[in-house]
This record gives sequence, C-alpha cells and structure tokens, in this order.
Amino acid sequence: DIAVCAAAVSDWRSADAAPSKLKKNGSAPKPLELALNPDILATLSAAGNKRPAIVVGFAAETNDLIDHATQKRLAKGCDWILANDVSSDTGTFGGQDNTVHLISDQGVEDWPKMSKQAVADKLADRIADILEGPQS
Repeated sequence: DIAVCAAAVSDWRSADAAPSKLKKNGSAPKPLELALNPDILATLSAAGNKRPAIVVGFAAETNDLIDHATQKRLAKGCDWILANDVSSDTGTFGGQDNTVHLISDQGVEDWPKMSKQAVADKLADRIADILEGPQS
C-alpha cells in the first residue's frame, strides 16, 4: 500500500568492479570511476498499476531546503517528501531531534522540532489517516 524511502540506498557504485581483490603493488591506485545506481524512489513512483498508493521520500539538504525538496518531489513523482536541513549547525546527523517539512501537492507543512522517533510516529499516523480514508 505504501513505500517510504527514508534514505538513498546508494546513489553511486563503482563503474568498474574488480573480479578479485586489488593487491597493493607499490604503484598509485587506479582512479575510482563511479556510475549512477537505479533510483528506487523514482522507479516506485513510476510503477504504473503496481505503484504503491502512497510513495514517500526524504530530502536531506544543506541549502534552499524547501525549493530543492519541492523540485525533488516533482522530479521523482512521489506523493510526499519529508525535507530536513542537514547542515552541520543543525545537529541532525548524530542527533536525536529533527525539524522536518512535509511537502505534497497541497503545499508545505512545517513540523516543529521533535525527536526522530516522534517524526516517524507522526508520519505513520499521517499515512494511516490517508489509508483509512474519511471517517463516517
């Protein structure tokens, strides 16, 4: 019913994986070349009749948070993006608290600073509300 893509599994991979261990031989290592991995969030969002009812992504940004996250939501085709500022002065990485903004086609909903567990709980509640539909 839903897909919550809370992190990029891996945006990049080695373009040229070695078939065996690369031994040190006294020379400089071969330059690392990277290749883009498939985009799981975009793939799920574009899955046609196999698409989950709700597709949620996250945007970790260091500047222009709302603008970049809004662009990401549109580019990926997901229903919601939870945007969070991961600049070093926010303490988000390694910290217990976070301030997120839920971005949807309805606009931007600013959530107050709360624990990361509380963010997860609030997101789960919002998803449950949508899946349950209007109460009669």
